[in-house]
Amino acid sequence: MFISKIGLFYAALNNPLFERISDFCLNNPTGVIMKTYNLAGYLIIFLYILACMYFAPAHLGPWTGILIGGIYFIFCWFLGGLYLADVLHLGIVHGSLDYKKWFIKAVTVVNNVFGLYVDPIGWVNRHRLHHEHADHPGDPNKLSGDGFWRTLYLCVIPYPYENLAGDEILKSRTFRVVANPVFAVLAQALSVFLFWKLVGDLKFVLVMWVGIRIFALWVNMIQNYWTHTRKFGYRRYNDEDDNAVNVGEWLPVTATFSACLQNNHHHYPGLLRLSHDNSEYDFGFLTVKVMKSLGLVKATKTGEQLPQDVPLHALDF
Repeated sequence: MFISKIGLFYAALNNPLFERISDFCLNNPTGVIMKTYNLAGYLIIFLYILACMYFAPAHLGPWTGILIGGIYFIFCWFLGGLYLADVLHLGIVHGSLDYKKWFIKAVTVVNNVFGLYVDPIGWVNRHRLHHEHADHPGDPNKLSGDGFWRTLYLCVIPYPYENLAGDEILKSRTFRVVANPVFAVLAQALSVFLFWKLVGDLKFVLVMWVGIRIFALWVNMIQNYWTHTRKFGYRRYNDEDDNAVNVGEWLPVTATFSACLQNNHHHYPGLLRLSHDNSEYDFGFLTVKVMKSLGLVKATKTGEQLPQDVPLHALDF
């Protein structure tokens, strides 16, 4: 029974109604209902909701279970996007944004204790090497010939990489402590324990804990596989030295804080916004503008320099 259901699922993915490459969609816009990476993303969210309903303890009930699961899901997703896409990525790796130092450290600690743990120093190293060697030997995330399953494995265990993290803030006590493997284990164990005591059911907590990490793995695959395989997405800039493409639908752009606009970003990695046209939806840029209005961040000279061939009248920051 299970095998037959798996077969039906793969048959659905191979159905021409589910687009697998961008050219198919461009040539047949009325015959396609969903791209496969969107299908996978929505399916993960749907199964997460069902799991929260099914495993919700009796004293909470299914609807409260969905409510708690939804709050936890949004909390981890938003905090993780803020931490990785806005703070580490644009603030430290590319120096496009100048954040308040206390804000950087606060987001780093809160995310890695209560949200999805990501070693900040290791991530900065990998991302800089990714831009230096994109899709070529030396890129820790993916080589040009790596397929879906290989890239999925690399999301968890990347290629070996060297240490390029010489930034002063990465040498601070806060970052050195958070990057320590012992901190990683203890912090995540503490978060599970506190959540367990708050909700009152360990199985329910573990379902949510695992579920949001499956969604995070999908987000990682959007950035490392689907936006670095040329048969997906679209290319504004014909840069032959990498395979970066833009994936512009609502779910991947929102989920990745716009990091799926990879072709734009790889062409001008220092620009503080990843959308290069007003027609491109840019959730990450919206969050940065809100933080600017709160006095938490400002543009650097690198980040606010708008190249002439970017089809924007103004940066709008």
